[in-house]
Amino acid sequence: MMSRDDRAHGFTLVEMIITLSLLAVLALSALPLGKMAVKRENEIELQRALRLVREAIDAWKKLADEKKFEFDEDTEGYPPTLEDLVKGVEVQDKSATDKAARKRVVKFLRRIPKDPMTNSFDWGLRSYQDDPDSDVWGEENVYDVYTKSQALALDGTRYRDW
Repeated sequence: MMSRDDRAHGFTLVEMIITLSLLAVLALSALPLGKMAVKRENEIELQRALRLVREAIDAWKKLADEKKFEFDEDTEGYPPTLEDLVKGVEVQDKSATDKAARKRVVKFLRRIPKDPMTNSFDWGLRSYQDDPDSDVWGEENVYDVYTKSQALALDGTRYRDW
């Protein structure tokens, strides 16, 4: 006859199934939190990219308003394309004594940032002459940028309206 001490020690099949079920429920409940964290990271990256490009556009416009370089009057002093922010402009420094030092190239962006929502370098553009709600770029200049994503943000707004 087997005594109590002679029985095999360990987990029963029922205990293992219950434990694995609880672990699966916990893992599945953590999944939406992970997705939300990734979405929040992308939103922060989108805000950073929009701020970077908009500050570059503002810096271009400031130099144009100060007549530091020649530009086409049709552009209203805004950059013609996003690529022009990367190429830069040749600025006249009238306070410099050396002729070579009078001209220097000012670049506003190192590169066009990637849109984290569409995972591309293709941004929606607005001209100064365009309607604020327009989805079609008039191609006169670059007054503003926006993402082409149609998705909703965590706060319920559309990313393209940021």
